[in-house]
Amino acid sequence: MTMPVIRSPRVALLMLLIASGAARAEDMPPPSKPLWELGIGMGVAAFPHYPGSDQTRAWVFPFPYVIYRGKFFRADRDGVRGQLLDTDRVNFNISLLGSLPVSSHDDNARAGMPDLKPTIEIGPSVEVHLWRTPSRDMLLDLRLPVRMGITLESSPKTVGWQFEPNVNLDLVDVAGVSGLRVGMLAGPMFADGKYSDHYYTVAPQYATPGRPAFQASGGYAGTQALVSMSRRFSRYWVGAFMRYANIAGASFADSPLVRQKSVLSGGVAVAWVFGQSSKMVSSDE
Repeated sequence: MTMPVIRSPRVALLMLLIASGAARAEDMPPPSKPLWELGIGMGVAAFPHYPGSDQTRAWVFPFPYVIYRGKFFRADRDGVRGQLLDTDRVNFNISLLGSLPVSSHDDNARAGMPDLKPTIEIGPSVEVHLWRTPSRDMLLDLRLPVRMGITLESSPKTVGWQFEPNVNLDLVDVAGVSGLRVGMLAGPMFADGKYSDHYYTVAPQYATPGRPAFQASGGYAGTQALVSMSRRFSRYWVGAFMRYANIAGASFADSPLVRQKSVLSGGVAVAWVFGQSSKMVSSDE
């Protein structure tokens, strides 16, 4: 689960610095941070079974806290990715995300249909830096991720492509609280026919009274907005997020598997950081 976390609004002071030319980004290199950090955490999150489901499941899960700030491979607040190109204006990454399994036995809309297997989503992502303050505590980016879903099972299958362009704002040291990060992103979602088919098609053999056959098609897949917060202490990290999605007007919105058009999801997590590298590297996260 990616949690975009961010940078700080001492807005009046920052605007004054920008207007006066008192500092320039190239004069203020990113601070040094450990090459790697390692820890373990516990989180709880509530998600709909799938976008459009009217049923929600809460998950309690342990997770590894792994930060790696390598030159070509990174695992940090923006997820796990290969850093193929990194300039002052553009990053080109390989990113990873995933989805959780859904048992049709536990989902009223999908009763009698095949289970939804967990997936991993992988693909390229272009990140364009639209604006940042000289002190790097406010960043505005345009992100253009395209990912292909692959089921995690004995015989993996591809489940199509999804494109989620978004504008992302990162703030750090929010309200003068050192280490407090806030992240906000919003944008439309698009999916190809195979991706929509995986979640929203009702094949004729699974049609029932109240659940007619339906063939999903690709195209517009809704809109999302996400807010996250986190703070790193000396040996601990805490974070939380809330995501809103609305699929009204989506190409598959008339599927009988769509029981509601908008949904909130969210979660909180805490991690204990027990080790870090003695080697320091430049990082603007």
